[in-house]
Amino acid sequence: MARRNLNDLLAFVTVAREGSFTRAAGALGVSQSALSQAIKALEERLRIRLLTRTTRSVSPTPAGDRLLQAIGNRFDEIETELDALTELRDKPAGSVRITSGDHVLRTILLPRLLPLMHRYPDIDIEFDVSYGLRDIVADRFDAGVRLGESIDKDMIALPIGPKLRMAAVASPAYFSSHPMPKVPQDLTRHNCINIRFPTGGGLYVWEFEKRGRQLNVRVEGQATFNTSPHIVLAALDGLGVAFLPEEEFAPHLEEGRLVRVLQDWCPAFSGYHLYYPSRKQQSPAFALVIEALRL
Repeated sequence: MARRNLNDLLAFVTVAREGSFTRAAGALGVSQSALSQAIKALEERLRIRLLTRTTRSVSPTPAGDRLLQAIGNRFDEIETELDALTELRDKPAGSVRITSGDHVLRTILLPRLLPLMHRYPDIDIEFDVSYGLRDIVADRFDAGVRLGESIDKDMIALPIGPKLRMAAVASPAYFSSHPMPKVPQDLTRHNCINIRFPTGGGLYVWEFEKRGRQLNVRVEGQATFNTSPHIVLAALDGLGVAFLPEEEFAPHLEEGRLVRVLQDWCPAFSGYHLYYPSRKQQSPAFALVIEALRL
C-alpha cells in the first residue's frame, strides 16, 4: 500500500478516536483542512462513508467502526515496536501517557517520576488529570491510576500506594452550630458536600463499614463538585461535612482546621494502583515508569 494511503488511514483512526477534527489535527500536527481532505480522499477511494459529522461531534459509521476495530490496534503496535527500538540505544527514550486524579498525581506520581525524567531526558510523560473512569485503551493511554477496588479484571494492577481510609470531616465552625453525627444515618440531617462522578454523572453514595456491616448513605447539601481539592476548600470554609480519602485532609486535620467524625465506620481499603492492559507490550520507557512506581 502506498505511503499516502497509510497516512490517510492514520488520519481516520485519529479522528475516530478523538471524535473531533480539531483535536485530531492537533494530535497529528496538521491543519484541519488537510485532515478533512485526507478523510474525504479515503472515503472516495473506498467508496463508503466512514465518519458521521455533526456540528458538535464526529463519530464512525458502522463501516468506519469496523475499519477502526480492524486497524486501530495495528497502529498502536507499530508505535510500541518503534518505542521498543530504544532498547538498542544508550539512553532509553519514548513517550508515556498516564491518566489519574489530581491528589495522587501530586503525592505519588510526580515525586517518583520527576527523578526518572531528570535521569532520562529522552523520556516524555504526559499526565492527564481526570476524575472519570477513563477507558485507557480507547483513549490511548499507557496506564491509569485508580483505587484498587474499581479496576477491571482484565487489567494488570500494580499497587503504588498504601491502604487508604475514608474520612468524614467538617470545620470546627460548622460543628459549633451542628451536632456531630454519631452514626452514618445522622448525615442525612447535615449539609453535606457532594461529589459527582464525571463518568455516568451520578452522585457518590457515601460508603461506611463497621464490624462487617456495610452501610451506604445518600447525602444532600448545597454544593456538589467533581474534583476533590474544591471539596476540601468548601469544608475548610465551613460549608458542611465532606467525605474523601483521609490523606486529602491530612494537614488540615493535624492542625485542627478540620474535625473528623465517624472514624470507627471507616476501615482501611485497597489504595491506589497503576493499571494497564495485560496484552500491551511494554516499551522501555513504560517499563522504567513501572519500576519507579513499584512499591
